[in-house]
Amino acid sequence: MDYRAFGRTGMRVSVLGLGCGGFGGVGSAPELFGKGEDRATAFALMDRAWDAGINYFDTADSYGGGVSESVIGAWMKERKVRDRLVLSTKVFYALAEGPNDRSLSRRHIMQAVDGSLRRLQTDYLDLYVIMEPDPSTPVEETLEAMNDLMHVGKVRHIGASNMTASQLRESLTASDRLGVHRYQSVQNAYSLLDRAIEDKVLPLAAQERMAVTPFSPTSGGMLTGKYRFGEKPPAGSRVDLRPKPYQHLMNKRTFEAIDALRAAAADRGLDTGTLALAWVLGHPAVTSALIGPRTVEQFKPWLDAVDVHLTNDEREALASRMEAAAA
Repeated sequence: MDYRAFGRTGMRVSVLGLGCGGFGGVGSAPELFGKGEDRATAFALMDRAWDAGINYFDTADSYGGGVSESVIGAWMKERKVRDRLVLSTKVFYALAEGPNDRSLSRRHIMQAVDGSLRRLQTDYLDLYVIMEPDPSTPVEETLEAMNDLMHVGKVRHIGASNMTASQLRESLTASDRLGVHRYQSVQNAYSLLDRAIEDKVLPLAAQERMAVTPFSPTSGGMLTGKYRFGEKPPAGSRVDLRPKPYQHLMNKRTFEAIDALRAAAADRGLDTGTLALAWVLGHPAVTSALIGPRTVEQFKPWLDAVDVHLTNDEREALASRMEAAAA
């Protein structure tokens, strides 16, 4: 396993992070709570990740309705690895249905962090991340609340997710103006099928020495090649369970691009998903890509990607090959 500096924090994390959104559900969708990995499977996945050298786990209080955090907490306690693990969880979505249970207000953040710490069976978080911007709460209120959590020792560092470059810049500027701690990381989607952060977010993160921890590096498994145009997705797959986030990709052009990726991977003797993940890891601004295997066997192509080092020219050539195929 390779390790990279996590922005300005002094921490070093594995280039692959274990995304735990499938523990007990499929992300934060209430209708899918109970349809994710059970406790035994989650333990097996965390064991495999840890044995492979993955020291960075990412979750959220809303994943599986709190089940993800609870399972991780039980695993950490049983394996006695808390002090060696870089643990990240996120805040924003509601675990209840009250009017104050979905926000980045001081009230919600203070309540949410205590719930996360309780479920995770720990007294601190290495990284506490806002899951997305909250237009109803002033940026200053959120930052000051997060800063207070750092001062009392509940949180070591803070990060942001699903932010545009302008939103990120606004938050960094506000932190400097207020004299409070800055976001040290940004977590947005990034893959060969979703390159929106390349133009502004990645350059800003590099300029500010922020860690970048992209999620969905294979676009929900689309870039593994397991889906076929015009065919039903495999039963139980992410696209089968939660099709809405991927509907915009279910077209002939996308699958022609994936065919080009499959051919490029075959030229190198690689699994299709391995090459797709290696492409993400090859961006100089990327710190650690979050993977979400659902079985122990699914780790192999992701771990193989760690040893595939693409040059900038090779990355550009692969992206161009896919774009040409879809033209």
